[in-house]
Amino acid sequence: MNGEHKITTSHRRRVALVYLRQSTLMQVREHTESTLRQYALRDTAVALGWSTTDIEVIDTDLGVSGASTRGREGYRHLMTRLCLGEVGAVFGLEISRLGRSNADLARLAELARLTDTLLIDADGVYDLSDFNDRLLLGLKSTMASAELHIMAGRLQAAKRAAAERGELRTPLPVGYIYDDEGAQVIDPDEEVQG
Repeated sequence: MNGEHKITTSHRRRVALVYLRQSTLMQVREHTESTLRQYALRDTAVALGWSTTDIEVIDTDLGVSGASTRGREGYRHLMTRLCLGEVGAVFGLEISRLGRSNADLARLAELARLTDTLLIDADGVYDLSDFNDRLLLGLKSTMASAELHIMAGRLQAAKRAAAERGELRTPLPVGYIYDDEGAQVIDPDEEVQG
């Protein structure tokens, strides 16, 4: 792994936190490979020298949006443990996307720097006391934030274009469907009607 030399005995003496998150329950249900890859980070921690008894998987935020820290009990638990200096490393698929806010990542990075906690993802090991690691993580966070803004803009533009053509379809309440002509009708399935 890129940057493995940054991991010291001091880091390995403290707990490794594996943080899992997906934005919606639909993602958890339909993107099972992502969930499996996140759980596999536990094996990465073992391969990097942490004892299995010193690895904690935090998966309470699966299906919870990262748009803010509100309602993210797992993230709060992670930050509390970080503040107490109990954490040697935090593992995530993409550290720059632990949250959707640059401010949230900046707070996490600053606490990691102050407590000598490493942040580890598929790209490598980030030691936040190193200027280059802080810079790289900051750039990745900014790019992730811009990517979300651009994607949201594209989705909104596509909805507007469909609405202008009179073709915008919104999800219907249970029991209704669109027929072949695009009209909203009661679902002909007798089980659904029941």
